[in-house]
Amino acid sequence: MVTGTLVVESLTSGADISVPLTVQRIHRVPAGVVEAGQPPEWTLIDFACSDEHVDELAAQLARSLASGPWYADYADEQVKWVIFAGKVFRYTRADTAAHEEALAFARQAGVPEAQIDWPR
Repeated sequence: MVTGTLVVESLTSGADISVPLTVQRIHRVPAGVVEAGQPPEWTLIDFACSDEHVDELAAQLARSLASGPWYADYADEQVKWVIFAGKVFRYTRADTAAHEEALAFARQAGVPEAQIDWPR
């Protein structure tokens, strides 16, 4: 089982996430950076997903996330997934090089530094 958070505003028009998710919480926060092209308020969905669907979830998110300063992430005790439009990073939490590669990709995509805060 993995847990993660999805920013609703990061999804493109017509996005379709159809894997079974368990919604744990839906909430709104003032988190966007307008200068980066993000709306000032976000709707967050904290979710859980069974192990059998995690790779399909990553693929669907990679097809559904808007390009630019957006990503989704989730993890279990051993593995971390960080997903951008068209790109999926999957690595063990101990893999520093892969973690750094995902950080570099986020910066290149324009994700504000304060938002590059996913737990390892």
